[in-house]
Amino acid sequence: MASNAASVLVASNRGPVSYVLDETGQLTARRGGGGLVSGLSAIGPDTDAVWVCSALNDSDREAVRRTAGRLDPADTGGQRVRMLDIDAQVHADAYNGIANSVLWFVHHMLYQTPLEPVFDAEFRRQWAAYETYNRAFAEALAEEAAEGAAVLVQDYHLTLTPRMLRELRPDLRIGHFSHTPWAPPEYFRLLPDDIAAQVLGGILGADRAAFLTQRWADAFTDCCHAVLGPGIPSGTRIGVHGLGADAEFLRGRAHRPDVDERMRALREQIGSAPDGTPRKSIVRVDRTELSKNIVRGLLAYEELLRSRPEWRERVVHVAFAYPSRQDLAVYRDYTAEVQRMAAEINSRYGTPGWTPVELHVKDDFARSLAAYRLADVALVNPIRDGMNLVAKEVPVVSDEGCVLVLSREAGAYEELGEDAVTVNPYDIVRTARALHEALSMSPAERAERTKRLAAQATALPPARWFLDQLAALEG
Repeated sequence: MASNAASVLVASNRGPVSYVLDETGQLTARRGGGGLVSGLSAIGPDTDAVWVCSALNDSDREAVRRTAGRLDPADTGGQRVRMLDIDAQVHADAYNGIANSVLWFVHHMLYQTPLEPVFDAEFRRQWAAYETYNRAFAEALAEEAAEGAAVLVQDYHLTLTPRMLRELRPDLRIGHFSHTPWAPPEYFRLLPDDIAAQVLGGILGADRAAFLTQRWADAFTDCCHAVLGPGIPSGTRIGVHGLGADAEFLRGRAHRPDVDERMRALREQIGSAPDGTPRKSIVRVDRTELSKNIVRGLLAYEELLRSRPEWRERVVHVAFAYPSRQDLAVYRDYTAEVQRMAAEINSRYGTPGWTPVELHVKDDFARSLAAYRLADVALVNPIRDGMNLVAKEVPVVSDEGCVLVLSREAGAYEELGEDAVTVNPYDIVRTARALHEALSMSPAERAERTKRLAAQATALPPARWFLDQLAALEG
């Protein structure tokens, strides 16, 4: 146990800060945002809290070497952060090999099953790295935690940590939170039986296992019954905590000068129809993540232009597809397909004065917020998504009201489905129809729906999401 042991701990693969090392050997810290950052700051500076995370690159590892893993509070906004220097190969095998290429694929049901998965000797080697990675977290948490501390372990990267930590420190109150969907038993059982049992048993080492929606919680329970036999061990409670948008932050950030400037540029890009009326915009903001369904979104937009020629030259699809996980070939291929598809639509339907798809692949948060503000329609059509915060963020910052076209497979559907135009993410023809309906909606109805969506979207802000979990664990 560390001398200044913590009473509240968070564990996640990615921490609140990352580093860049320049050629002079100078380290620069970059702080991130998100629900955990907001949540931890909500518990107040008087609570002894520590965030345990992993070094993700050589610059992070250098920071760990210089600070013995306890990062300089000047870099972390005053947060106590313990960063682990897990061997780079072990981290790569655990993170890319297992977490992102197996567990993510299972929970998002992304495998092309005639060819994959193949659970061979190489998989077993990577699984051993995943165990080592989880054990490093369990040992660090055991070291940092005060007697009876509350520990909130995050996501699919760390499914084994609760059980390992329980064995080291039975006195702790441990929660595990899953930010992804949870696969139904028939899909979850693609995993080898012993591995499936290990994942479930790892999470069941926690006092409480929590999920973003009731649907994912029920799927977890069903998997436990199917793989481990009837009943959830009496020591583990199941909870649901939806995560909402941070309205105060978003609204403040969305009205800064850099966002206004990008709005002007986007309006210019979108332009006007031949009759002089401003064109409508269909906006999407996503990482080029396989589950986000960007290619089918483009196909649906193409179907709209084909089947409803009256929209040609009167609408622009502003698509922000920010490259994700480009160290995995399947993601690189997917990003290339998104770019190819956008270029094909532009070459087929574009005119000298109209580019049907404005595709941006360089991440720019201010530009994303500008697009949120001016969107007439927001397209959020994931194949499967734990929640999807974009669906919640757009209505919060929209200037004139925005129609949300939403996949029924997004976790957010549970809360927002009533006021969105909902779609089956695989159905291109019906998604094109939904886009037509959304574009044709009256301004009054659009504004009314946006108001209701924004109220739902902000009902569970990140700070409350975090504090509710803490309270449930302590209760």
